[in-house]
Amino acid sequence: MTNIQHNAAGLWRLGDRTVNRLGLGAMRLTGMPWDAKPKSREDAIAVLRRAIELGVNHIDTASFYFTPTRSANELISTALQPYPEDLVITTKVGAGRSRDGEFSFARPDQLRGQIEENIRQLGRDQLDVVNLRWGAAMGKEPGSVAEHFGALADLREAGLLRHLGISNVVAEQLTEARTIAPVVCVQNRYGLTDREDDALVDLCAEHGIAFVPFFAVTTSVPGAASHDGPVPGQAEIAKVADAHGASPAQIRLAWTLHRGAHVLAIPGTGDPAHLEENVAAGAIRLSADELALLDAIAPQPGAGGS
Repeated sequence: MTNIQHNAAGLWRLGDRTVNRLGLGAMRLTGMPWDAKPKSREDAIAVLRRAIELGVNHIDTASFYFTPTRSANELISTALQPYPEDLVITTKVGAGRSRDGEFSFARPDQLRGQIEENIRQLGRDQLDVVNLRWGAAMGKEPGSVAEHFGALADLREAGLLRHLGISNVVAEQLTEARTIAPVVCVQNRYGLTDREDDALVDLCAEHGIAFVPFFAVTTSVPGAASHDGPVPGQAEIAKVADAHGASPAQIRLAWTLHRGAHVLAIPGTGDPAHLEENVAAGAIRLSADELALLDAIAPQPGAGGS
């Protein structure tokens, strides 16, 4: 499928900014830690510039998206400055990585340093949206987010960022955060065959909060339990894909966008051709019968977090 229409996925209000519901995740721009060799720097810059040409105005990133020779924030800064006026860059803090790749979780008093690091790397005076990335692993961790989220709310009042979101959380943590400061988005792992957060998606819709799933397309999720046998739903997804002249990944993206007008997709890629496929998925309109077929797919065993 090669048809690409600007804003075909529709628009959503993210805080005080309007964004295309089909955005771009920056994690794969650098290549993944397990890749045999780094992604091409030229390709990454080409992806970013082409994304803007295709109407993408929402990019998700983090200072901990880096490999030994590549940094997602640096690539974004190099490719896109001076930034388009309508571009919204969302980043996340809480989680952090040392130069040797070890993850850690920041104390509330360390969040300012993480925000300033993102500001410096991106070359901005103020961050558009900052997500508190909760938990050190993919599994959702219980507990109060009040101290950390309260620290971010203070930094918002200080002018370092415009809007707050929260990531890798359960409904109770979202509810708690909303008592402290407005929440414009929730970013959790979610997809057609990874649907533990169905109720949270609906809760976000009730409150006008954007739900931004990560790993919405992949069939192999880091941190998820392993399973034997084929990924559920392959035959059903292939049937719908054939009907639209699309790829299975495009159908997964289309289903994600059909989940609600408040759902924003941020598929990641370091390949310009793959970028165009992702953006084209925003124009796919699934019928009621197709949605029913896809909705009936059983979740992937072991996909849900704890």
